[in-house]
Amino acid sequence: MQQSGGMKTAALALTIAAAALQSDRRPLAVVSNLDLQRYAGRWYEIARFPNRFQNKCAGDVEAVYTVRDDGRITVVNRCRERDGAVTEAGGVARRVNGAPPSVLEVRFAPAFLSFLPVVWGDYQVMALDDAHTHALIGTPDRKYLWILSRRPDLDPATYDQLVATAKEQGFDVSRLVRTEHTSSTN
Repeated sequence: MQQSGGMKTAALALTIAAAALQSDRRPLAVVSNLDLQRYAGRWYEIARFPNRFQNKCAGDVEAVYTVRDDGRITVVNRCRERDGAVTEAGGVARRVNGAPPSVLEVRFAPAFLSFLPVVWGDYQVMALDDAHTHALIGTPDRKYLWILSRRPDLDPATYDQLVATAKEQGFDVSRLVRTEHTSSTN
């Protein structure tokens, strides 16, 4: 009888573990319709999950999106490093065939490598207000998360709402790090 209880406990633990893994694999709920022309322009990073390609960024992180004639988006990311130097990275984003317009892929690798799937990273818009003043961006593997705003600040209620949305989608929001903006970015 004890052995059976142990097996039930083990089965329950496996079921819980499988459910946790499954929730991490569920697709993100994304914005159903994204107008790229309205989404284009300057965005300020309000918070992000730490990641290797932004390790040097100490603050003043922003992205500028420009819609190209071919329907892709030119991406220019800038940030201030610890020594005060400004670093910039240019890339391109494209829509994913068969997916809503809010599901994009972004590449910062040289164009000649664009045929390699590994150089394209996920960029999915999970929340966007009607006025296009703030957005929540994530990846289906829940490793990357960004909160963006058209201004270098965001009111606390809106920030909390976006964090709650990310948490509901399975992101570990305790990993979020706020981005510092100096007056020079205003």
